[in-house]
Amino acid sequence: MTTASLTIQESHYNKLREILLRQDGAENAAYLLCGEAFIEADPWSGKPHRKFISHAVVEIPEEGIVSRSPMHITWKTDSLVRSLKQAQTQNLTVAITHSHSELAAFSEQDDANEPSLVELAQHRNGEDTCLLSLILMPTGELIGRLWVSQQVYIPLTLIRVVGKSIRLHYEEREHGIPIPAFHRQALALGEALNQDLSVLRVGIVGCGGTGSAVAMLLPRLGIRHIALFDKDIVEETNLNRLHGAFTSDAIAKRPKVEAIARSLEGFNIHVRTYQTWINDEICRDALKSCDIIFGCTDDHAGRLLLNRLAYYYATPIFDMGLALEVSHSNAPTILCADGRVTVLLPEHTCLMCRGVINPVQARDENLRRTDLPEYERRKKEAYVLGEGNPSPAIVTFTTDVAIMAIEELLQRIQGFRGETGSVSQRVRKFHLMEDRKQRGEPNPNCPICSTTNCWGLGDVEPFLGVV
Repeated sequence: MTTASLTIQESHYNKLREILLRQDGAENAAYLLCGEAFIEADPWSGKPHRKFISHAVVEIPEEGIVSRSPMHITWKTDSLVRSLKQAQTQNLTVAITHSHSELAAFSEQDDANEPSLVELAQHRNGEDTCLLSLILMPTGELIGRLWVSQQVYIPLTLIRVVGKSIRLHYEEREHGIPIPAFHRQALALGEALNQDLSVLRVGIVGCGGTGSAVAMLLPRLGIRHIALFDKDIVEETNLNRLHGAFTSDAIAKRPKVEAIARSLEGFNIHVRTYQTWINDEICRDALKSCDIIFGCTDDHAGRLLLNRLAYYYATPIFDMGLALEVSHSNAPTILCADGRVTVLLPEHTCLMCRGVINPVQARDENLRRTDLPEYERRKKEAYVLGEGNPSPAIVTFTTDVAIMAIEELLQRIQGFRGETGSVSQRVRKFHLMEDRKQRGEPNPNCPICSTTNCWGLGDVEPFLGVV
């Protein structure tokens, strides 16, 4: 049984509210053009999943509206045909969106009218064409379904609105059974947060100092679906900051993902592990299935992939890092200790434009993984950046950075810092005991964050547009 969901960029959601929720109370309609992430097998359910992502909002011209009232909306299909043509050109799916003034469900009239619109879409764009249908309520709540034929539709199990805030729309939200283990958390942040966290699918890319700390904390907040990505094994040199790992793991050369997954076995959660680089095709379904990703890798190639993934799939990625600079004296002193959390998402400045990623080093890392002899040859000839000394790290600092990232996620879901509390990049200077909020400006020539062209496209060939 295939399932389906939808991610809407916050700017598109706000535009839909502006168009559909009229001051006179009458219903209105618009179109949403969506990319798609097709997931052959969801890592947690094993089922196929179709995850749609908003790419653009298309208004229906006023002259195209036949009639409207607080109880109905009727419009000419010319605008739908034009949207279908655009969707076919860009390999997108059309979502018909309209408002309801009272009924928080599809009406009998919707049930009667939409199959004929599906028929029109399939005659225009081909028999495999699907059509999304969305209803927006005055409260801002959304419900939706995916028509796969004139007779069959699939309810959307989850609608995500992502941006400076993250809002989840799903059946029975705020009407679930409270979980006693998280009662005190509900007293502080509300029962709805516990329910939202329980439905999220979360990826952790990199299971070192920051990633292992994130993994230990998420189940204690109520996250129930986790995917761990890391190629490396446990070594004695990283035991001091690797939560969930022990000396026996280093001796056994146990993969980090296995050591951490074992430490999570006592929780009632579902953990999936991937002992490989995220560039590996085997990771794609899992990455696309995640609602949230914590980027805890320290390699530039991995960050480069996540940097594009965040925009093509509108998946919030919380990238983090720790930079320590110490003196070269016999008794080292810390000259600089910066912990960083950067949120990657449409309308946010990407890691390339912020100077976090070194593209040359990313190239060299990929070469080392795909063609080691060539990498060694170029390294000897000084054509690649070779490995230097290991970077200094302190477990309290790496753990604190992990907490910074999780707190930013909680802010975007629950808003405990207030409406303006979301921060696109926060740098904590541990040695100065201060935080700095860094806005950052996109490079006007950046193909990722300075233009909307790739935002929400979803699956493209080649993957993420990388040749």
